[in-house]
Amino acid sequence: MNKLMRLLALLFAFTLVAAACGSDSDSDSAEGTEEETSGEESSGEEESVDLTQGSDLTFHMITHSDDGPFWSVVNRGMDAACEDLGVTCVWVPGNNDANVMVQGIEGAIGEGTDGIAASLPDPAALVPALQAAVADGIPVVTLNSGANDYQEIGALTHVGQTEFIAGQAAGNRFNDAGATHVLCGQQEQNNIGLTERCAGLEDTFSGTVTTDFMDLDADTAAQQAAINAAMAADDSIDGFLGVGPVITMSGVRAAGDLGRDVIVGGFDLTPELLGAIEAGDVLFTVDQQQYLQGYLPILTMYLNQTNQNVIGGGLPILTGPGFVTADNAADVLALSEAGTR
Repeated sequence: MNKLMRLLALLFAFTLVAAACGSDSDSDSAEGTEEETSGEESSGEEESVDLTQGSDLTFHMITHSDDGPFWSVVNRGMDAACEDLGVTCVWVPGNNDANVMVQGIEGAIGEGTDGIAASLPDPAALVPALQAAVADGIPVVTLNSGANDYQEIGALTHVGQTEFIAGQAAGNRFNDAGATHVLCGQQEQNNIGLTERCAGLEDTFSGTVTTDFMDLDADTAAQQAAINAAMAADDSIDGFLGVGPVITMSGVRAAGDLGRDVIVGGFDLTPELLGAIEAGDVLFTVDQQQYLQGYLPILTMYLNQTNQNVIGGGLPILTGPGFVTADNAADVLALSEAGTR
């Protein structure tokens, strides 16, 4: 398949994803160009369209990644897009440090990058650096976190889920399960996306919500001990929402150590968490399809650079929320083990 045909196939698949993740409102009619034909007979020869030197493009993806199980899937999505499109991509993990991310953004600008995809866990620190990139004529796409700030930056679009809405959906799940007091455990401080998840939970949950930082994923022993202490201090806690997959499993183990019957929900996917859903230890996890968060920003910037396309119509491209429960955990687990979910 030549490069144009492969690009068209990718674009077709992309439009299906965007349509599936959109709202319930009526779809806007898409404008396109229609190939005009003359009255002359076709010569029968294929005409080739040479898109603007796609193979010479270099894109940077700068995130707050700690290279854990969630971000490894984002990275694979990026790698797949780069291979499919024949471009060079640079993965820059910030390890939950906004200053490291700013340095990565400034470095990418200095190198003359053709596009920056960046997460936005700390808008106050990161928005100015990304605005500087846009001012230099560099396309920017935000991913994962940044749904509330990408327009201020001047980014092409945002790829991810609206975290507050995802938290609201989780709150409804706890209502249906009969929980009365949910502990919302966070694994990072000053991450606005995680704060919004717990705020969304509080908005729809009919009982009590307690939100607290429960130590980093890098130290699961300390994380489990913090959750254990919070549960032990309040016997009324009968639900736990981990706003990431690692802390969710720390919550399962903490409740087990206390012998408590706690309804557990989570965010995102790991094989361990999916196995716990299959086993009945976790009720659900919110799936934001992070593979798409690695793949779609590269495709978006590529099309903008080579064909002046802007996707999203000024709105974010939503990759979630979806849910994995006991009904579909086995199927998603197989894909997770393959590294794409």
